[in-house]
Amino acid sequence: MPVKNLFCVRAAALIAALTVCGALYADQPFSSLEERMTAREFREAGLDKLSPEELAALNRWIRERSLAEGEAVELRRQQAGPAGDRRGFDDGDRSTIRSRIKGPFTGWTGETEFHLENGMVWRQAQGGVHDVPEMQNPAVEIRPGMFGSWQLIVEGYNRRVRVERIK
Repeated sequence: MPVKNLFCVRAAALIAALTVCGALYADQPFSSLEERMTAREFREAGLDKLSPEELAALNRWIRERSLAEGEAVELRRQQAGPAGDRRGFDDGDRSTIRSRIKGPFTGWTGETEFHLENGMVWRQAQGGVHDVPEMQNPAVEIRPGMFGSWQLIVEGYNRRVRVERIK
């Protein structure tokens, strides 16, 4: 079978698979990889080598994870209450936050929650342990990172940890 015909057959199968998937998930706002990427990006990522079924499965996996993250963001928004500083809840303001950790601080252990004097609560969002000598109410900065992430930095230390706001 000539390459051009094979491409047309695969493209038609892909369109059919996406149509079926689109009908199944029409009530959910989601952009497939094909919609998000240019043809060149799609090709360079090797996604053009996937079968229509594999591509549909990948899009489904991404959609399910995206919805779960969106639901988590909404839950964190609700937990934060109606007023106050909304930074960290995907509301657009990505300016650096300066505050102090309430009480004693000895580092982070993998699932640490950081309660700040300004009322915000942030949770460690990446693994890792960092021990420091006990400090009382250390100054911290929470800076915006890549892809919507936030990084907590304790004054006097170069180490940073990715965090997510929970309150």
